[in-house]
Amino acid sequence: MTPFVKKKEIKNNWYLVDANNLIVGRLAAFISKVLRGKNKTTYNPHIDNGDYVIVTNVNKIKFSGNKFSDKKYYKHTGFPGGIKNFSPQDLEKKNKTNEILKLAVKRMLPGGPLAKKQLSKLKIYPGEKHPHDIQNPTVIDFKKNNKKNSVT
Repeated sequence: MTPFVKKKEIKNNWYLVDANNLIVGRLAAFISKVLRGKNKTTYNPHIDNGDYVIVTNVNKIKFSGNKFSDKKYYKHTGFPGGIKNFSPQDLEKKNKTNEILKLAVKRMLPGGPLAKKQLSKLKIYPGEKHPHDIQNPTVIDFKKNNKKNSVT
């Protein structure tokens, strides 16, 4: 019999990741796994038992290869001929570097109300400072997990 976790038994942890010179896709895959709670033994796809993730230095995040200028994000307005496209380079020019990582993580989560709730647990900051010191987050050195995770 599979044990189900009740809402009272869920304990959410806080993690801190420094995104300085990290690859976007690898970082987004790790973050989406933690937000969904797949790193826990009590994972259930219909329950939000994921953890909070704080990401700092997002303005120093990197893409592998030429994806920074060549990658395209598409959005449709709903009107005929209303397809819009933009690149990560366009987002950086508009000072929306937070949106680069948020879009990558959002598209790795399943759609629906649960994904929106899980995405709200992602806290992104462009600089080194963040207001979540009181939560005492666990620092994760993502660069040490694999040498491909960062650009040197």
